Amino acid sequence: MSGTQKHIPVMLREVLEHLAPADGKVYVDATFGNGGYTQAILEAADCKVIALDRDPNVKARAEELKSIYGNRFEFRAGQFGDFADLVSEGIDGAVFDIGVSSMQLDNKERGFSFSKEAPLDMRMSCAGTSAADLVNSLSEKELADIIYKYGEERKSRQIAAKIIAARKTKKISTTTELVDIIHSVVKKSPASPIDPATRTFQALRIAVNNELGELESGLEGALSCLNPNGRLVVVSFHSLEDRIVKSFFNDNLGKPKAVSRYMPQVAAETAARISSCSKAILPQDDEIASNPRSRSAKLRFAIKI
Repeated sequence: MSGTQKHIPVMLREVLEHLAPADGKVYVDATFGNGGYTQAILEAADCKVIALDRDPNVKARAEELKSIYGNRFEFRAGQFGDFADLVSEGIDGAVFDIGVSSMQLDNKERGFSFSKEAPLDMRMSCAGTSAADLVNSLSEKELADIIYKYGEERKSRQIAAKIIAARKTKKISTTTELVDIIHSVVKKSPASPIDPATRTFQALRIAVNNELGELESGLEGALSCLNPNGRLVVVSFHSLEDRIVKSFFNDNLGKPKAVSRYMPQVAAETAARISSCSKAILPQDDEIASNPRSRSAKLRFAIKI
């Protein structure tokens, strides 16, 4: 992956504003990708950035930044769900960009996008179980549950049934084969710019990469590593992710929580770990116009107590 590849970091202005890089501090870019956040943080202050990523294709870009910033930059291969294992030192801030990077989407061989025919892969780490493995091995109920839970697709059962029927004749191995199956159930609407296959592809990608489980583990690991007054910034792209981030921040504010619907006056006081957190911050109109992929982004940040 070349550093000259077009890649626009989503909500970069807001990330820098709320991460607030400062000289002599240490930050973690938990989703390195093409290094957009990392480079901007390193340019904003005389600080150090530790970058994490499980995608082996980012190695060349990491080496490029290492040659520019020397000891101020360090790359550690691994998934951000293992944050606590990858980062043992105290840090002053961490940023997560949850979702698929532009490079992954634009590389058709990775199978993340259905706009071009490609192997049905979707593995961020390029290893392990692929989307094709799931589509061709899971039961009808398991497929329907994944598509409904992670894609919020109302016709998940019909799509799962069509997948089962199709794979009896031939193994489903490409993105276009799966798209045709989905379109046979959910028709494209001229009134909507969003292809109905989007929800099913999102669901399979989340399942293949255990994205929601990784997010929960990554947030916990990051908060544990933060120094006092350290900042945690998260950019998410759909409601399932944002819900996890919002709940995690609220749970760690230390507010009283009702323990019984029948006894609302009985509450348990949770130990506060963060002093404040934001509501969802949306991208500005000019960014959406120049980078349409940012339109569904939401940023939330919290400060450790």
